[in-house]
Amino acid sequence: MDLEELKRIRKANIKAHKDKKKAYYLKKKLEKSANTPKKAVKATEAIDYEKELFSGNFKDKIQEIAKKQKKYVASREEIITARIQEYRVKKQKYYENNKEQRLEYDKEYRENKKEDLKAYRKEYYQKNKAKILEKQKESRAEKIKNKKVVDGI
Repeated sequence: MDLEELKRIRKANIKAHKDKKKAYYLKKKLEKSANTPKKAVKATEAIDYEKELFSGNFKDKIQEIAKKQKKYVASREEIITARIQEYRVKKQKYYENNKEQRLEYDKEYRENKKEDLKAYRKEYYQKNKAKILEKQKESRAEKIKNKKVVDGI
């Protein structure tokens, strides 16, 4: 046998295998669809979006949708707040259980990044020096003003 004949035989075997596989999956698909009851499909009219958007009642449609959404959220409000509360409790327990590990990690991080953080803070201060000084002046002036008001009363 030469190489060309081996390639031809291999190609024929692969094609036969793929056809067999395809037939198997089609058979399974037909069996599955035959076993499941079909749902009745309602005959619905196609929505004409041009008419819906530009017929003049677009605002009413949007308000109607907003009301439905608000009603839906109101109906699920208790569930949502319960889940949020559950998440907060879970988060708090996690932080309590892993407090030592977090503190240790923070300490190691600060030690490892000490020089980088120092350089970053210095650069940040240089960039925003004017803004920072302005805020400090305002807060000092406000404290003095509040003190005068308290002393004057």
